[in-house]
Amino acid sequence: MFHEPAKPSGKDPASTYKTRIGNWMFLLYALIYAGFVAINLTRPTLMEAEVLWGLNLAVVYGFFLIIFAFVLALIYNHLCGKKEAELADTDTEKGK
Repeated sequence: MFHEPAKPSGKDPASTYKTRIGNWMFLLYALIYAGFVAINLTRPTLMEAEVLWGLNLAVVYGFFLIIFAFVLALIYNHLCGKKEAELADTDTEKGK
């Protein structure tokens, strides 16, 4: 496997957009995770309740958190890629 030297990178024109989207997604995830923690703190026996296919709420909620984080990552990647392509098109039009 051959490795090339790192290519210099300039300022990312989409960085403010990426930061804003990332912060909102973090807050959304943090709120949903806080719900998980709140249930465990206030009503831990509620986590024992069977909710889906014989699985208790703790397992279902935990898997949901993992899957939700993955889905948010895919959405973030899609939105950022779309914005980068949009800005690249704008830059090429300005260069003409």
